[in-house]
Amino acid sequence: CGNRILKAFANSLDPDETPQNVAAHIYCLIFMKLGQKIHPDNILDEFKNDAVVGDILFLPCLLVGLLVGLLGPLIMDLVIYLSQDGIRLIFDPVSQRLKIIEVSNMSKVKLKYCGVHFNTSTIQPTIEQIDQSFGATHPGVYNSEKQLFVLNFRGLSFDFPIESKFEPRYAHGLGSLQFPTGASPIVSRMCIYSGNSLLETRAPPLPITCFHGNCYVDCLEVIRDSKCTKALKFILFTEGTEPGKLLDPRKKTVERLVHFGDSPNDVISALGCPEKVYYKSNDKMKIHTPDPQRRVRTSSDYFYNYFTMGVDVLFDANTHEVKKFLLHTNYPGHFNFNMYCRCEFKIPVIIEREKPQPLAQTGETEEEEVIITAYSKWDSVQKLLVKPDNRPVILNRASTTNTSNPFGLTFCYSVQDMIFEVMQNQHIASVAIYQNRPTVPVAVS
Repeated sequence: CGNRILKAFANSLDPDETPQNVAAHIYCLIFMKLGQKIHPDNILDEFKNDAVVGDILFLPCLLVGLLVGLLGPLIMDLVIYLSQDGIRLIFDPVSQRLKIIEVSNMSKVKLKYCGVHFNTSTIQPTIEQIDQSFGATHPGVYNSEKQLFVLNFRGLSFDFPIESKFEPRYAHGLGSLQFPTGASPIVSRMCIYSGNSLLETRAPPLPITCFHGNCYVDCLEVIRDSKCTKALKFILFTEGTEPGKLLDPRKKTVERLVHFGDSPNDVISALGCPEKVYYKSNDKMKIHTPDPQRRVRTSSDYFYNYFTMGVDVLFDANTHEVKKFLLHTNYPGHFNFNMYCRCEFKIPVIIEREKPQPLAQTGETEEEEVIITAYSKWDSVQKLLVKPDNRPVILNRASTTNTSNPFGLTFCYSVQDMIFEVMQNQHIASVAIYQNRPTVPVAVS
């Protein structure tokens, strides 16, 4: 029975079940955010606001997914290079939040600070110009290996290429740099970040101004009993207001429960309206139903897509009750990368182990709880959850009519009432949790 469910799940994981306009919606979101927050004309007017560095941006999957997916999605920074603007956006690999804005080609942007331009087609960002615009309060740092003079401010740094013969004397700061007339070095790179040090910078939390009425998952706890899932506990954070202060938004944390069998109204009351409702056009689970029922035309099951939570909720077409949850980890190198925020789930799984001999009798077992998170690697938990003879079902979305899949196949493992989709780098791509209904015996007359 478990193997049939696993195969049916793999057959039902079709890209056609993913809303077709999601990618277009996300790309529109990218350009909207870039225009509002980090446009070259106002980048320095905005850099003091954490919204610039902390604003969430979804990444084009093919650009970063292939390389990062193979080398390690939690090790390498994710980088988007905007070649037309000479800007690199560097994202933290764990939180997937923007942490550094790097301007690598100063000739392609116009920059100003406090309403005054310091980099245009007619104004070059020389050392004197930067000193005049920002006012250096302490000496910079000279890197003799790279022959770079780095001038640091809080959350901002400038790199100047300088030959070794012009190495500065730090006692007098910028005034100690002596260059021939017209040979003053020009900024080769500018970095905007959060904190005091570029090397130690971390992506800040999402600013409240960027919530835009959405809810995000701080933690999702899967409530289980006797190897069966009973409900999902959502710990959400969103924007709220203090009593009596309507114009003072604050981060607000709420807890919500969603159970199997809940109605759409129950789910909306708990989580809010979904970003999208998607109706399955072709139910491939019908292959496992009897022939007479397979020919009957019925209405389609439908998903509530919560992209900012990384969760999909599937409703039965006939009963309109929750029958499956899909949790997404949003790792680069997966087909659905760039569509969901990462779901920070915690799944407790009870496993049985034989008690050590000779303290226990032969065949006596003890229970142990294993916590699986979005960062667990499958090869570290597989030996505890799956028997060696339990082979996975191979899932290759490239065979569908939707689009090609450059990221390769994934593997689906059945564990109790869950199915884990695992990438080739052993990271968990998604978890499907379904209602494990007890088998009703058939009366024989």
